[in-house]
Amino acid sequence: MVGFHPTIPILDDSISQRLLERETVLWRSIERRNPYIDSLSQLQPELLRRKRSGGVRGHTLESLAAAIQFTIAGIAAGLRNAG
Repeated sequence: MVGFHPTIPILDDSISQRLLERETVLWRSIERRNPYIDSLSQLQPELLRRKRSGGVRGHTLESLAAAIQFTIAGIAAGLRNAG
């Protein structure tokens, strides 16, 4: 995607894994939620691009705005509920 740069990880995988070694429930919860949050995070830039370009045939700006709000709410809920 043009203009989209993933967030730079603060901790590499080996450090974060060591931090969560004793927190197995939290670790499993994070591992379960990541595919859903990642999907929503990847969808957001495309929805924003479509909205900024004036929409796509068959989709109103209002429906795109609703979809963007849905992704924001979904990511927030996932982060809140799963660590």
